[in-house]
Amino acid sequence: QVQLVESGGGLVQPGGSLRLSCVASGRIFAINTMGWYRQVPGNDRELVASITSDHNTNYADSALGRFTISRDNAKNTMYLQMDSLKPDDSAAYYCNAEGLTTYFAGGYYYYHDAVWGQGTQVTVSS
Repeated sequence: QVQLVESGGGLVQPGGSLRLSCVASGRIFAINTMGWYRQVPGNDRELVASITSDHNTNYADSALGRFTISRDNAKNTMYLQMDSLKPDDSAAYYCNAEGLTTYFAGGYYYYHDAVWGQGTQVTVSS
């Protein structure tokens, strides 16, 4: 069974920093793209940043210059360093893995289009 678990959320003052982590567990063979999304109640989930297996990155305009996404393929872990946080950054942050391949005994593989974590709450407030 594949699972994504986020951590690192919390309450921070405006201008502060947080570092989110996402660990993918299970019989993982490879993950194509990992990404961070966020959602505020009543709004659609939106992409914050994504990173491919060869470390090509993509950022939402709102995250450019303030957030940095990274990943450690050997550990199946992704990070989001968030600096200069603003109240508008408050949301539930979700980890996503696209093109995740798992392996099984006997040489079998299974391709998951997308896997989501349960989310971690980030609140930016004074």
